[in-house]
Amino acid sequence: MSYLAGLVSRTRDILQLRFTDLFASLPPRTLAAISPASAVRRLLKVLGYAGLRLVGNMFQPIRNADSLHGAVWLYVVSQNNYEALHFVQEGLPGSVVVAGQSKQIGRYNKLVHRLSLRRKLLYYWQFPFVLIGLLRREGRRAWRFFDLIFNAIGYYEVYCRVLQQYQPRAIIFANDHNDDARALLLAAHRCGVPTAYVQHASVSTHFPPLGFDLSLLEGQDALDKYRQCGPVAGRVELVGMPKADAFLKQRNLNPTVQHLGIAANILDDSAALAALMGHLYKQFPELTVTFRAHPGDPRDFSFLLQQHPRLQFSKAREQNVFEFLLRQDALIAADTSTHLEATLLNVVSIYYRFNTHTGTDDYYGYVAHGLIERADSLPEVTALLRRYQVQKPAGLFRRAAYYNATLGTTDEGYSQERALRALQEWLSAGA
Repeated sequence: MSYLAGLVSRTRDILQLRFTDLFASLPPRTLAAISPASAVRRLLKVLGYAGLRLVGNMFQPIRNADSLHGAVWLYVVSQNNYEALHFVQEGLPGSVVVAGQSKQIGRYNKLVHRLSLRRKLLYYWQFPFVLIGLLRREGRRAWRFFDLIFNAIGYYEVYCRVLQQYQPRAIIFANDHNDDARALLLAAHRCGVPTAYVQHASVSTHFPPLGFDLSLLEGQDALDKYRQCGPVAGRVELVGMPKADAFLKQRNLNPTVQHLGIAANILDDSAALAALMGHLYKQFPELTVTFRAHPGDPRDFSFLLQQHPRLQFSKAREQNVFEFLLRQDALIAADTSTHLEATLLNVVSIYYRFNTHTGTDDYYGYVAHGLIERADSLPEVTALLRRYQVQKPAGLFRRAAYYNATLGTTDEGYSQERALRALQEWLSAGA
């Protein structure tokens, strides 16, 4: 394979999720926030990215508190990733949390060690060649997302150089599909650096195949889905959900529903959310309702508070999802792994869609596998809530056994220890 052909194939691999039919069919509002529909705006985004972020990186000092040489890297791309791997940092001596130079990690921005991306600028000569190659391979979809292609250029080469410089003992990921994470994974393969993966949220059959030396998955559901994604490489262990350990002993045993949470994701339509709120306050004036937006959602939802002064807000950048759920008896949401986390805490969870995008209908398969119940209309939401107001079962959490391998076993609540043992054994064996 020629150099340019390999470059195109590698970039396609890095952007695997961006070239799926699911991604291309996202609602226009959601897609525009990631990649503008207008080619002119995409070009302006490219220029802004190159001019502000990358040139800005040239003048931004990097002062890491700990040495990255020979350490075990915990690579994160979000606040949720940080929280998912924090137990590894605490339990694995010689591990450090790292992220790309300008990556936003929410409230943990100042706690993350940074990998310089200054040299990324040196590789943008590749962009026209990669774009032409992907146009031939993917057709119009490559043109539609040329800004995302531009963003991905240079990650692999920069990370190869970084790995050669610091020679980490191993890299542990909590994300397997973001472009920078995939670039680092491919660079690690190229440089012979061992890799491990700790699942941080529910997965779907649209994800890339597992390509790590060790994968620690939460349960059988994740493994079954990854097998549908393609060949499963390396060793796989089912360890449960480490981030839930501290909360499983605080399950909600309230026999009725008095506190209701509404969790929104970036796909959800604001008008549909407002309609649900209005309906709930009319039908259930006695309920305490708390709204929580996805931490990556840039929308301003203060209009909901103006419409409903009693509405409470959970700030996802300040309060983790389990802290939010501990205060709820029931949850209403569309496609989010919060349904699973709610069920683990014995919180009633109802699947209700706030958008008409058919590609994500029951995205995680929670309804199909009987984890949660579905409401297709506001009257159905009312009926389910009234039923659970009369009696909320104490054993709802048992439905989650397919998703959490330790549920109902002697290891329940000890997934962190189980994961750490697996990682330590893997490292001791020569990783």
